[in-house]
Amino acid sequence: MERPGPATHTLGVLLVVVAVVAAGGHRTPRDTLACSQGLACRLLDADVLCGTEPAGPGPGLALVWLRLEPALRCAGPAACSPCLQARLRLAVEPGAPRDGDNTGDMSPSTAASPPHNVSGLLLLSGHTYASSRCVAVEVWAPLASVPPGRRLGSVRFRCFEAPLGSELHVTAYTNARGRRWLSQKQRVPDCSWPAAQAAVPQCQVPRLQVSLGPKAVLVEVRAAAVGLNYTLRLYHNHSHGAGGSGRTVMASGPMNYSLPLEEVLPCLCLQVWLEIQDPLRATLCPFSHDTAAWERLWAQTRLVLHDTGQALACSISAPCDLPAELVPCWSPAPGAPCQALPDLQHPVTGQGPQEFRALQLHPNLCVQVRSGGQVRLMQCLQDRALPGHVDDLLLMEPGGNASLCALERGNCTPLAGFTATGSGRPGLLEQQLQEDVASGQCVQLWRPDNSSGIVLWACPMHKYLRTRWALAWMGLLLCAACILLLLLLKKEDLKGWLKSLRAGYGNEAPLRGRRMLLLHAAEPAAERAACALAAALRPLGMAVVAAPGGGGGAAAWGTLPWLHAQHRRALRAGDTILILLSPAAEAAARRWDTADGAVPGSPEAASTPDPRHAPVPAVSPCDAFAAALSCAVPVLAAGAGRYVVARLEATVAAVPPVLRAAPAFALPSQAGRLLRALAGRRSPGLRPLEAALRRRLRGALGE
Repeated sequence: MERPGPATHTLGVLLVVVAVVAAGGHRTPRDTLACSQGLACRLLDADVLCGTEPAGPGPGLALVWLRLEPALRCAGPAACSPCLQARLRLAVEPGAPRDGDNTGDMSPSTAASPPHNVSGLLLLSGHTYASSRCVAVEVWAPLASVPPGRRLGSVRFRCFEAPLGSELHVTAYTNARGRRWLSQKQRVPDCSWPAAQAAVPQCQVPRLQVSLGPKAVLVEVRAAAVGLNYTLRLYHNHSHGAGGSGRTVMASGPMNYSLPLEEVLPCLCLQVWLEIQDPLRATLCPFSHDTAAWERLWAQTRLVLHDTGQALACSISAPCDLPAELVPCWSPAPGAPCQALPDLQHPVTGQGPQEFRALQLHPNLCVQVRSGGQVRLMQCLQDRALPGHVDDLLLMEPGGNASLCALERGNCTPLAGFTATGSGRPGLLEQQLQEDVASGQCVQLWRPDNSSGIVLWACPMHKYLRTRWALAWMGLLLCAACILLLLLLKKEDLKGWLKSLRAGYGNEAPLRGRRMLLLHAAEPAAERAACALAAALRPLGMAVVAAPGGGGGAAAWGTLPWLHAQHRRALRAGDTILILLSPAAEAAARRWDTADGAVPGSPEAASTPDPRHAPVPAVSPCDAFAAALSCAVPVLAAGAGRYVVARLEATVAAVPPVLRAAPAFALPSQAGRLLRALAGRRSPGLRPLEAALRRRLRGALGE
């Protein structure tokens, strides 16, 4: 039997490899293969399972060099994926068959064969963290002019795909008997590679632009790739990872999204990405330094104190993380400055309860939330039922067995210079407070773990302040007794005060207890006005006596004696005497003016006798109003008595000069002023009564 030649062995090997790889399916259609001049190569139709290929019949191709280079595999102008291409250099192994070898053993069938070629199978394996792939390349090389060990040429395979930024491990070898393995690791380029930024869809990120308006924030999303959908997400960024999924919006093109200002907070972030596999995400947190956003955040933040029964605890509810610290403090009264407790503050962490361990509960304890040197929030325990008193004194005992001092108004005052109420002798309570601490009457609010720290005490002060209050009450009672004694000594003044108080009691009768003598002429208009005025004033509590008139008293005494008696009584009791001027009354007053030719108080009266001693004009003995004037004018001229003049403005144009010393009012237009003059300044609520009096007078006068 003839021995098969080298070409026959090579062909048999290739047929076996082709049969092995044919069962694996089809190769990736976008793979490309290139060989240098002088080599012939072919990429087999399917991926293979590396390690199962048969070995070659003898020495053949050998690997000399392997290099991996970044590349792009593109299906369109902007539809590329990153990959690594492999460059390999091949040589001929020593002992490979050459032209002229085995000349004495040539058979007729091989004598006419072409010059000898060397061939072999080149295998490339690529591995990532999630996938692996193996490809086979068939290579032929002529041996006529290539000495053993010299390079034949190079092969370039394009390419092994892998995710952006992942690491790819490529191994290459041949099926020759003396095979050599070459291996190399390289990372696939990420989106920082300039060639990938415009060609790889995962590297094309939509752009975000934020515009702040008066009532809303406008988020503008500009799509980076045409025909691709993208997602916009709005969420609160939390350092502790409890931000939630937030709000998502999907779109397929440029979009404007409006967000109310109430939702704009410092931790609000925007994130946008394309709806593709493993996309890059553009993230923007534009309000982290916005002052208005921080103010809205503090307005939505809540501080809650918890009574755990053992120590003080609190929790903060806020949409965002707060760069703040919790500071326990001591507030002696609501609204008073809160004294920070030293060495007890700690930063705000998360949203859950935070406890001040070893800090005992007390009604005067508060917790402040401070940020940037400002007190943003504060809650106190003053409205809760806790042991201790609101007037307790906070004492601090510094480390090292130092003396006690009182914490107040931001300072620690030694007890030797401390006064409980801000006045008095300093150091008055020093010994008592030290004894209270030693005897356990003070509550220990805080004791540190180490003995060198400070100790805080809350000492009761109500037992010391009670004595001061007793002295104050005794002084107040003594002053009240002195005032009462003075009032009793001035009994008449007291009676007058009680009378005025009784007269002004209640709004239903503001003129109660007052009397008035009403003088008018005996004519119909004056009598109607006098009756209307008396009828309006009597329900208000004023006793009105009209003259002429008088009823049974005038009949028994006579008109003129009764009138003089009423006038004297009104002057003695300080009652109001109202002179009502009608046409007849005005004429009588004018006659009084012309009796001596001068008006009291005028320049012409300087050389005339005093009205009190002037001759009384002759009047009819039955003219009661003229007789009343003879009594009133001298008293009025002397500045005595409480006289008021009221004229009927429809018929009397002006007050005669003899009566101008008294306050004058025009009726009915000035009825309100007349009522206020009668009531005095102490009587409120007269406006409805003024209107009623004005209507009554107008009805009586026929207006």
